[in-house]
Amino acid sequence: MVEKLFDMLQERGFVKDMTHPEQIKEILNGDKKITFYVGIDPTADSLHIGHFFALRMCRHLQNAGHRGIVLIGGATALIGDPTGKSDMRKMLTKEEVEHNLNEVKELVRHFVLPGTEIVNNADWINKFTYVDFMRLVCVHFNVNTMLASEAYSRRRENGGLTFLEMGYMPMQAYDFVHLNEAEGCVLQIGGSDQWGNIVAGTELFRKMNLENGKEKGEIYGLTAPLLMTAEGKKMGKTEKGTLWVAREKTTVFDFYQYFYNTGDENTQLLLALFTDIPMDEIKKMCKDDIIAAKKRMAFEITKLVHGEESAKQAAETASSLFSAGNADNAPSFDLEMSEPMGIVDFLVAVKLFDSKSEARRMVEQGGIQIDGEKITDKEYVVKPAESIMVQRGKKVFLKVNIKK
Repeated sequence: MVEKLFDMLQERGFVKDMTHPEQIKEILNGDKKITFYVGIDPTADSLHIGHFFALRMCRHLQNAGHRGIVLIGGATALIGDPTGKSDMRKMLTKEEVEHNLNEVKELVRHFVLPGTEIVNNADWINKFTYVDFMRLVCVHFNVNTMLASEAYSRRRENGGLTFLEMGYMPMQAYDFVHLNEAEGCVLQIGGSDQWGNIVAGTELFRKMNLENGKEKGEIYGLTAPLLMTAEGKKMGKTEKGTLWVAREKTTVFDFYQYFYNTGDENTQLLLALFTDIPMDEIKKMCKDDIIAAKKRMAFEITKLVHGEESAKQAAETASSLFSAGNADNAPSFDLEMSEPMGIVDFLVAVKLFDSKSEARRMVEQGGIQIDGEKITDKEYVVKPAESIMVQRGKKVFLKVNIKK
């Protein structure tokens, strides 16, 4: 029996919001093949785990025979998506966006089918004059409706929403309209944080068709939940910052360790999202031996992103490091330190904790070791040395190289 695509996506946790639930379910479970797209703004020169999640969803649709387009936002990245932001994004130069776009494009190719069309919205957005875009597109946007949307809510709450940011939604909405006209694209997929922008695209399509006297058509939006832990925290944030796909920004070992160190309760979800293991097998694996399931999960995700050989090396390093106490292969951190430093300040400086209160609490609970010695005194002073081995809890090791 051939597995129905929508049912599979829903079972594995890829489905959250839909503009037209019945139509989308019928399309994805049926035999008709469509063109869809997923968008990524090159605001950095790498992909993070959230992008990878969206591309994973893209690959499922491609494997089912649907034609996928990846849009990299060379134009929208110059504005910056305000969704969920309390502060305005740092404005990037055109040169920075161009550099990021080329880097992201190469990474994307690793996760989609060969020959996938990758487009840049600057190719059509930049052809408009300001006035022409305002008259063609922005005339269809009601400011009161825009301000009420979740995309702008946090920026409004902080009293800092700019006119520049207001232009983001019309630009992204027009992307959908353009791709429908140029490529026959009828579905946009993305994370649930993009729901407002996706709906804006379907509404713009409807209004422009009505204005131009075209036959009523429909385009659809499908979002996946944001990657969240069982505790409600966003996945992909580590002690060292964002979990990147590029190994130059996040080492393969740190990538593997991030997933292995996630809570047991997240294991089934991650196996469902990032592997093709049948769900019955996943559930049994997690029920029978959660530790083995976590190792399998961390290995499979690392293999998917970095290749099997690198995944094997990361798993072997982790096994050696944590089972035998061998810290020779621990990840390292370079720290400029010429004077003794209090243990709390030291732990924050090497980015093992985001705040002094977290670091102090862990010290008092006996969860910190310095060069094999358990430290419980929050007034303990760390003295400069060539290198310092720090252990947090049972699983996290960090070799700190001191630069005087």
